[in-house]
Amino acid sequence: MTEHEVAAILGAEGPFASEVPGFAPREAQQRMASAVAGAIDERDLLIAEAGTGTGKTFAYLVPALVSGRKVIVSTGTKALQDQLFFRDLPRVRSVLGSRAKLSLLKGRSNYLCLHRLDQAVREGTPDRRVAGQLSAIRLWATRTRRGDRSEMAEIPEDSPLWPRVTSTPENCLGVECAFFDDCHVVKARRDAMEADLVVVNHHLLMADLALKQEGFGEILPGADAFILDEAHQIPELAGQFFSQSVSARQLTDLGHDALAEAQGVTGAMSQLLEPVEALGDTVKRLRLAMATLPERGPFGALDRDAAAHEGLTELREVMAALADLLCGLGERSRGLANVHERAQMLSLRLDRIAEEHSAADVRWYEVSPRGFSLHATPLDLASPLRAMRLSTNAAWIHTSATLSIAGDFSHFARQLGIDDPRTLHVESPFDYRRQALAYLPKDLPDPSARDYTDKVIAAVRPVLEASGGRAFLLFTSHRALRRAAELLEGRSPWPLFVQGTAPRHRLLEDFRASGNGVLLGAASFWEGVDVAGDALSVVVIDKLPFAMPDDPVLQARLEALEEAGINPFMGWQVPTAVIALKQGAGRLIRDVHDRGVLVLCDPRLSTKGYGRLFLASLPPMPRTRELTDAVAFLADNAAA
Repeated sequence: MTEHEVAAILGAEGPFASEVPGFAPREAQQRMASAVAGAIDERDLLIAEAGTGTGKTFAYLVPALVSGRKVIVSTGTKALQDQLFFRDLPRVRSVLGSRAKLSLLKGRSNYLCLHRLDQAVREGTPDRRVAGQLSAIRLWATRTRRGDRSEMAEIPEDSPLWPRVTSTPENCLGVECAFFDDCHVVKARRDAMEADLVVVNHHLLMADLALKQEGFGEILPGADAFILDEAHQIPELAGQFFSQSVSARQLTDLGHDALAEAQGVTGAMSQLLEPVEALGDTVKRLRLAMATLPERGPFGALDRDAAAHEGLTELREVMAALADLLCGLGERSRGLANVHERAQMLSLRLDRIAEEHSAADVRWYEVSPRGFSLHATPLDLASPLRAMRLSTNAAWIHTSATLSIAGDFSHFARQLGIDDPRTLHVESPFDYRRQALAYLPKDLPDPSARDYTDKVIAAVRPVLEASGGRAFLLFTSHRALRRAAELLEGRSPWPLFVQGTAPRHRLLEDFRASGNGVLLGAASFWEGVDVAGDALSVVVIDKLPFAMPDDPVLQARLEALEEAGINPFMGWQVPTAVIALKQGAGRLIRDVHDRGVLVLCDPRLSTKGYGRLFLASLPPMPRTRELTDAVAFLADNAAA
């Protein structure tokens, strides 16, 4: 099918116009579908930025399904993955009359592991609440076909039970597992191997690519085309998955699993009990030693702190001793052999992170109230990503509403190692000049001022009064969010919904239902949040979303850019912040009928030269510095 024919499917005379209620043919959508079809056909690389409302999902699903090729579609989150597979794909497949076989594939931690469930049942639990959850999962296990834990919505995602009844690449027994023939992960992968179109998420895609790099084989089947939606997330995720990491959680899980597997082996428990307890004690001591350090920092800080250095040295010795002990025990059971492999891998990784002084890696640590993690992250992600793409000999389509900086794709392309990319930019069909107004309040202090958040809330309160609430207040830090909540709590006539007080999906449901709520959110609310209609008429952004300067990986990258003769602020920090700002601003207008005010509080938009780049990257909405204009715009909304 030609590119023109693919575009025509989404045109005024096509099947979508006649069969999908409310479908409106959009020239931008047809242009994108045509470009995607061409890229798939030619196994080319395409970067496509599609403004909000373009209908990019249909624009890539239609050419994917009619291509006759094997296609993998990767989305930003598991929620978007489910939406794509259970809602969008069936609709497109039905309209096209396609007989393509579809498959949904998630990471193994999303699937019930029958071996781990059997183990958890035998071990039991003293916690009555967790015991009730375990009984519910046992009952579900008898009737589920897919074993996808999203089917068990009544059990919280953060339940301590889930890690006990799901597997990891490290603790999976593979073909030697007694439950292998009924394994939900194996079944899901088998379905994916046989499917024409497989829906995954970026975490699984990156994990697979990292595994292939390390020589452990591939999770995902080979494909003719990869379509990456929400592709702006890929650079950061690639950093996570191409890193070498060891966490306190991995170490304590190892100890737990060693004792669990030892139960079925005569004499193993007596040999392992003391070394496993020593591992747990050492992990706790290192965590306490790291408590005096900043939350994250370069690895050198551990070497310079006497207590942390001693704890790390002891941890390496304990892990090496445990791995040696398990080597002999591993000959007596497949389960203990698996634990030995994990112990050996973690011990080697720990030594590598502690000793490695390669200029290619950034070594750093992170500490939290419950644990710590140690990392070695590649400074250059472009090279492994480029090598990975070339090894597939497939088409690669990257799409999102936020990939360019004022129409320039070079920052995104450089991060992914893409030279001279084929690009497409299609504007949103929304009439931003009529539907939206950007308000830049006057007289706000520098964002570094101690009372900055107080001034922001004072500046936006009249806007909230004019809109009757119905607002998102987006913050670049949790400290600012907490201060804003203090200032509004008990002094606001609108219901307040504050990030951290309830799960994200619950806050959004309650916000929509309230009709006049004010939601205060930080990073996770800047993207992937869709509130169309009257419930949202104002989006406030407190500051330009520059990355935190305490990130050791960022610091190393900025230094490398400077050494290469590139201004790190304009070459990295500004473009990254522009992408984030576009995501936050994109929460405002989600439908052709929406109208609203975008309040951009940061005075640097007007006082700094780089402010023009941020403004030029936003949708083409009118701008004002007068409060009366914003109030009048909202009054017109109410009248309409």
